[in-house]
Amino acid sequence: MHIEPAPQFQATTSQACGLYPFTAGSGTPSVGTPIGRHQLWGEVVCLDPLAWLRAGLVTNPGMFVLGQPGTGKSTLVKRLVTGAVATGTTPIILGDSKPDYTMLVQHLGGQVIRVGRGLDRINPLDSGPLAAALRHLTGGEGTTLRWEVRSRRLSLLMALATLIREARITNAEEVVLGRAIDLLDDRLNRDPTIPDVLQVLEEGPSELRTAARTDNDDAYRRQTRELVFTLDLLLTGSLAGVFDSPTSRPLELDAPAISVDISTVGAAGDKLLTAAMLCTWAYAFAMVDASAALADLGTGPRRSYLGVMDELWRALRGAPGLVEHADALTRLNRAKGMASIMITHSLADLDALATEEDRAKARGFAERSAITVLAGLPPRELARIGEIVPLTGPEKHLVTSWSAPDSWQPDARHPGRGKYLIKTGERLGIPVELSLVGVETTLYDTDQAIRAL
Repeated sequence: MHIEPAPQFQATTSQACGLYPFTAGSGTPSVGTPIGRHQLWGEVVCLDPLAWLRAGLVTNPGMFVLGQPGTGKSTLVKRLVTGAVATGTTPIILGDSKPDYTMLVQHLGGQVIRVGRGLDRINPLDSGPLAAALRHLTGGEGTTLRWEVRSRRLSLLMALATLIREARITNAEEVVLGRAIDLLDDRLNRDPTIPDVLQVLEEGPSELRTAARTDNDDAYRRQTRELVFTLDLLLTGSLAGVFDSPTSRPLELDAPAISVDISTVGAAGDKLLTAAMLCTWAYAFAMVDASAALADLGTGPRRSYLGVMDELWRALRGAPGLVEHADALTRLNRAKGMASIMITHSLADLDALATEEDRAKARGFAERSAITVLAGLPPRELARIGEIVPLTGPEKHLVTSWSAPDSWQPDARHPGRGKYLIKTGERLGIPVELSLVGVETTLYDTDQAIRAL
């Protein structure tokens, strides 16, 4: 029996949909790290903030990840970290508070720095790799970079003082601090430390008295009394033993990946953890600046970086005004080959901040990120996210369906584990499901301690 084959026709999906309505075009990105398959038609989905920026898919390399605990936020980010190393981008874990990334970074041959009492220390005023760049710069470029170093030192010192005092420092105190940093920069042939700043404040040289607008010793002491006690608390209070000496292990510019493990200080309370995060952010961003400056001089390769800021909300709620300092730090690196991934559980975390000004600036982190990734979230959370990222009805229903199991059976897989909705601008979201392969099952597992019990 002979059956003649049916005629074949070729047409675009827009032309053929009337004749054959079962076609579907995916349009999923094919640049970046493969993170899973499209949940509707199984095509591989790729994601990488820097690769998407180079391809013109987004306008900036910022990424904001939201999801309930246990839905796999860290798993997705770890896949992106692994892909970044494979493509020549250096991931920097800007304060690993659990730690979730130490095992992975070690497996990738990267550098792990453990900050804590009796462990590694970070000098908040350390210029880091920027010192190497300054040695190669003269003239206007050198002056610009020196002002940049000064600005970062002053901004971080103000943030730490705000954290200790739990209130903003005054304008007069900021002027005196800035002049003290300038004096130390002229006097010392090394990076100053917080004990150096405290010492010069207590000495009260004429330059500081002029900055404080005082003409005698008693007036100067009254003007700087609170500032001296604040810095003293930085050295003797709850932060003692961590930020009061030179940096013990500098960041390595040529490391394939870097993780700053602050899990030890996390056990000492939120104040110390916040200070560790702020210092880590400042030090790592200075490293990015140094890399860009050395590349411009032709004395180093052009590098790209992926900064991961996990548990973002814990760093921002330490004291009023800290959001402003964090915002200033992160804004400085958008044009220097650095992508950023910010991770938090809920926008409600940001509502715990002290003032409406801080809450508005914190929401700006999400608003400025070109890529938003949603894991399992409840309906009330999606209503708030919809004010920042447009969501359709089916998209809201899909993300909500991932938020909680529908049965009480033990050992049942969480319905949202490894499922994400990727949103960029006004485009329809991409629902993707990630499956672990090979050694990822061990390296990406954040529940090992619980299962061991």
